[in-house]
This record gives sequence, C-alpha cells and structure tokens, in this order.
Amino acid sequence: MMTSSLGALLAAAAITGTALTPAGAGTAEAARPETGTIAIGGDITLRRFVVPNPAAKGTVLFLHGFPETSAVWSDIAAALGDEFEVHAFDWPGYGLSSRPAAEDFSYSPRDYAGVLKAYIEKAGIDRSKLTIYAADIGALPALLLALDEPDIARAIIVGDFAPFNRPAYMHERLQSLKAEPAASATRAAMNRTRDEILENAHRRGLPEDRQFDLAAGVREDMARGRNNGALTSADAFYHYYAAFTRDQDRLEADLGRLNTPLKVIWGEKDIYIDSRMGAEFAARTGAPLEILPGIGHYPHLQAPERVVAEIRALGD
Repeated sequence: MMTSSLGALLAAAAITGTALTPAGAGTAEAARPETGTIAIGGDITLRRFVVPNPAAKGTVLFLHGFPETSAVWSDIAAALGDEFEVHAFDWPGYGLSSRPAAEDFSYSPRDYAGVLKAYIEKAGIDRSKLTIYAADIGALPALLLALDEPDIARAIIVGDFAPFNRPAYMHERLQSLKAEPAASATRAAMNRTRDEILENAHRRGLPEDRQFDLAAGVREDMARGRNNGALTSADAFYHYYAAFTRDQDRLEADLGRLNTPLKVIWGEKDIYIDSRMGAEFAARTGAPLEILPGIGHYPHLQAPERVVAEIRALGD
C-alpha cells in the first residue's frame, strides 16, 4: 500500500538548515515521494518510502540506525530522486514497522539480514543496479546478507558500526549491552532516558560549533516511533545486541567470502564506534575508506550533502 506523499515525514527537508536541491530541479518536476507499508512475510510489515523514477540509472536503499527511523533519509532521498529510485524502510522495532514479540523474532543482525533480503525481493529491486547505504545497526545485517549472496547489490556503503567484536573501540554503553547483567540495566536506563537520547545522541562528541538540531519532522517521527506497541525501540536495540557478538564473529570468520564491492565512510568524531574500527574493517576487506573530518556518528544527519555526493560518485 502506497500513498502519494510523505506528509510530515518530509515537512522539514533541511536537517542541517540548508536544503538539498536535486540536480536538474527547475528543469523537470521533482519525483513525488510515496509512503506506505509492505508485508514481507512472517507477520512483519514494514513502513517504507520510495522516491520513484522511471528513468532511474539505479536504485539506492538506505538503512537507518538507532534511535532513528527511515525519516532520517528524507532530504537525501529527495536530492537523489533526479537520478535514482530511492527506498528506505523502518527496521522491525522502529518507526511504524511491526514489533513482533522477541520470542517470535530475535531482532538480531542475522534476522535483520533476512528482513533486508525479503524487502529487496518484495519491492522488486534489480540487484544489479542497487546500492545499499547502511549506517550503524543497518550495516552488519547488510554484510551478513552479502556473505551468502554477494550479488545482493552492485555496491554497499557502510559506516559507523561495529563489524568485529572489539569492545575497546565502542562507547561504554554499547559495551554494556554485549552481556548480562549489564545489558538489562542499560536497557532499562535507555527506556528511562529516551527523551534525552533523542535530544542529544546526535550531538555527543561534537564541539559546540559543530552541533546541530534535528529537523522538526524527523524528530517528531523518531519520537512517535519509539513506543509503537509494547516493545520499544530501546528494547529492539537490546535484543539486537543479545546476538551481536555471535553475528560479529560470523562476519569476521567468513570475511574472506565478502566479495560485494564495498566502501567505508566514517565520522572522525564518532564517539560511539571509534574510527579505528572502520580502518581495520577497510584494511581487511580492501575497501576504500573515507574519514570525514569534524563529523560524528551520524554523517547523514550532520552532512547529508556528503552522502549525496558519495552515492552520485558510485553511480558514475
């Protein structure tokens, strides 16, 4: 089911305060974003949006992180719509997507890899023309899927995530989620401080002159999506981490089988996942690495124009 516009989702299209204008806007009518839901099986329905383009030279699929929703990609999608068909969806447990009980769906990176595969199939995306841009919790699922299906995309861009079990490179709160009893205590704290997380997660680690506000529409969508049912987004994050080490170890053990073309992009000022993690991953996979000076954990929020430029460069 799709509707004709994103409404509030795209109400504030300038996350950094500067609108991103698609190349050619003014010579051709911009594509209208469409939002709706898609059932992928297993009683899971995803909220998604698509920027259609009948003359697209390729497709881009964006995968969000924590504590985000697909709304974080709205301005970037609008900017790329002149050249590409653009897709984004809310992971289960986030936004307006399904939130099955943890007994029925583990919320692990491996299960999210299955969600990603099902979405690509149900959406009818041509893998040979697909670029996946995966941030934070979206990156490991994309790579796990690529281990088994190297043709899942023509290229995958990843960044600001933890591909390997290297707790020393991770923020102490993330370290605490990797094992009990600390994980349950952190889960409770994250649910208790959800407003503070929404307000400050994207600011941490940045000097005052580089801090920024979320666009109103994006912030509202993230706030609305935290508690869409009995299971919160913090709960989903906790369950993701319950199997995180297992899935990190699987990726590292099979790294030699990772043959999908990759690029690694990392914020220099990321305090959640140290850029040394990105450097190790890039070195071991032979992927090009770009460290973005002055940028934190959320490059797509802090400097969306850089994400647009990276996608356009891959499409050339």
